[in-house]
Amino acid sequence: MEVSYKWLQEYIDLPESPEEVGKYLTGTGLEVEGIEKIDAMPGGLEGVVIGEVLTCTKHPDADKLSLTTVDAGTGEPLPIVCGAPNVAAGQKVVIALVGATLYPTDGTPFQIKKAKIRGAVSEGMICAEDEIGLGKSHAGIMVLDTDVPNGTPAATYFKLESDYRIAIGLTPNRIDAASHVGVARDLKAALNRPLRIPSVDAFTISDTSFTLDVRVDDPAACPRYTGLTISNLTVGESPDWLKQRLLAIGLTPINNVVDATNYVCHDLGQPLHAFDADKISGGQVVVQTLPEGTPFVTLDGVERKLTATDLMICDAEKPMCIAGVFGGQHSGVSAQTTRIFLESAYFSATSVRKTAQHHGLKTDASFRFERGTDPNMPVFALKRAALLIQEVAGGTVTSDITDLYPTPVEPFRVTVRYKNIDRLIGIQIDHAEIHRILEALDITADDRTEQGFTAIVPPYRVDVTREADVIEEILRIYGLDNVPLSPVLSADSLSEFPKTDPDQWHSRVSQLLAATGFYETVTLSLTRPAYHDAVRATLPGSDVTLLNPLSDELSVMRQTLLFSALETLVYNLNRRQKDLKTFEIGKTYHRREAEDGSVKYIEQTRLGLAMVGNRQSESWLQKSQPVAYHDLAMAVQGVLNLFRVRAVETQPADATLFQYGLTYVVNKKPLVHLGLVQPKIARLVDLKQPVFYADFDWNALIKLSGGNVRYEEVPRFPDVRRDLSLVLDNGVSFEQISRLAHQTERKLLRSLNVFDTYEGQNLGAGKKSYSVSFTLQDATQTLTDAVIDKTMQRLMDAFERELGAVIRK
Repeated sequence: MEVSYKWLQEYIDLPESPEEVGKYLTGTGLEVEGIEKIDAMPGGLEGVVIGEVLTCTKHPDADKLSLTTVDAGTGEPLPIVCGAPNVAAGQKVVIALVGATLYPTDGTPFQIKKAKIRGAVSEGMICAEDEIGLGKSHAGIMVLDTDVPNGTPAATYFKLESDYRIAIGLTPNRIDAASHVGVARDLKAALNRPLRIPSVDAFTISDTSFTLDVRVDDPAACPRYTGLTISNLTVGESPDWLKQRLLAIGLTPINNVVDATNYVCHDLGQPLHAFDADKISGGQVVVQTLPEGTPFVTLDGVERKLTATDLMICDAEKPMCIAGVFGGQHSGVSAQTTRIFLESAYFSATSVRKTAQHHGLKTDASFRFERGTDPNMPVFALKRAALLIQEVAGGTVTSDITDLYPTPVEPFRVTVRYKNIDRLIGIQIDHAEIHRILEALDITADDRTEQGFTAIVPPYRVDVTREADVIEEILRIYGLDNVPLSPVLSADSLSEFPKTDPDQWHSRVSQLLAATGFYETVTLSLTRPAYHDAVRATLPGSDVTLLNPLSDELSVMRQTLLFSALETLVYNLNRRQKDLKTFEIGKTYHRREAEDGSVKYIEQTRLGLAMVGNRQSESWLQKSQPVAYHDLAMAVQGVLNLFRVRAVETQPADATLFQYGLTYVVNKKPLVHLGLVQPKIARLVDLKQPVFYADFDWNALIKLSGGNVRYEEVPRFPDVRRDLSLVLDNGVSFEQISRLAHQTERKLLRSLNVFDTYEGQNLGAGKKSYSVSFTLQDATQTLTDAVIDKTMQRLMDAFERELGAVIRK
């Protein structure tokens, strides 16, 4: 959003420079992204001043030239050679000093230089109006009737002072600041200065000779609708001041009526619309919805098919405008318009947002309406616009103000406790200062006690509905820079900080995975509700739903990184990137409802790994092979090794998410889920290839990190290997074999490994064979055959007894 520095000065005294104002705005939360100087005309008449001709004589060597001396306010008279026939001593004139660049009405810019003309020194130029771009006449120099001091900048004299365009990165919750008065309100609170609100006392109704019948059939989508008629106006070009105001904020002037409505929209934050009243059939204005598929041609000449929920402004026969979004091609103001119906309304944010999203329309009006405008502003804005239109286009108000407002919007009432203000801000702010800030923000206090008060928040502050919101308002105006650092950050306590730094672990994990071919991704925390519905049984809680979503498809906070990863894979696969390994460390969000009805919002950090396609690109050295489960398991194990996580148990992964896979459990809590994603889950994002995915509990990983490192001497005695073939029921996992083996032989067993598996008719139904190698070693002596055989016999007995194994040596 862009605002004009000089426009702001109409609302509040601002002796500060634009840069200083930008710092104040950024401090209040309206982050200034840039400040650009806007000249009222090319060059801004820089280096051009008002001066006086002191002497004037004919040039001895040129009949059409005059030798003059001028007082340009520089301290010494300047000699200037002038060729104008009307130059004379005693005149007030416009002087371009040496170094000034002039932008003539016709022709290319040129710079004034010190020169010799027919042997006479000339240090400047006395200007005609076309030479400085103020007109087309070249009959002679401009002679002014003024007594302004010599040296006065010409831009000041002609009221062509430069403006500054301030670009504000407006966050979606601060729609109250999407206007000059909204920005000025923050400056009022931050600078403790009064506002100058424009008066509409001059508004009068001449007669009621042209009154339209106005009706609202859908008050839920249009809680308030106001309007009036203006007759006998003349549509034409806007005056220079109005065009300059709009150009300063990047708008293109159209005509005086449309420019006036745009001016008020950016002035007060209230969009308006002017209809050509002679094109309104039947003397009726009806706010209603129309049947699904009704065609409507918008102002840009595009025919659009309406939905059954699109709110329309209609006359007795046809639709005229998409309410709060875009006007129609045939009902707008033109050069032939002499009567208008001027609309100022408060439309439902949900209704406008849904319509704007469906039709792909983003306008200044929809930008404001879909985020929530001020329900108390329409009548004031209507009067202000009517006065402005009468000023620039003439005409008279020929109807009473129609104001359909059956259910007024009440202010928000928020209970605030002083102790919570102190707790959340971290310091104690004087109560008088608290209430000064709130009153400056139009937030009044009711029911004040020593413990707190009830904040009465105006409806235009749609983002201030909770106690924390009110406290945030206090803090942003009080200033974060005025809050001292907490004493817990003092140097004498730094040694007590935990050694574990999540950011450092993030960097280390990123380096590890990147070194093995993974690409890090960063994705939106918003996702589609349909994704969650498909895996609802696996989610930790209820969805966190946005109050003001950008679209219905991005209306909830994600509870898992899985779908973010799948969408990233699809995006790249559609661009012929077939072999992908990605990871993301990001936040997930959910809510839990306690038995007492209270709601707790929970934010967690997860690490997600995804693999699709081949292990590596095809080369002459080796053929490509598709990614397999064990490729993912190796990457997972690499992360666990980095965090020194050893004692891991396994159990089958949730079948809702994974076609097959494992869940690694530490201390009876799941640490990571990994496996092949169910094809029906992948198809939700149109992904048809097999995808392997792992999901880590990042916070649990951090807590497990930092384990002690144990160093051992390299064994002096050799290890030995023995192999067994175990025929087992299909339900027995290798995890059970490993656990039982280590429980049976704690001293000599160093490791065991599966090097072959087999299933077939020879083993019988429901049976499988594991070929397992056992590595035995004694750190104190060389193992003898007797010790080895005894150890292996104990292991075989345990496998037969506990697991029902049949040993095949």
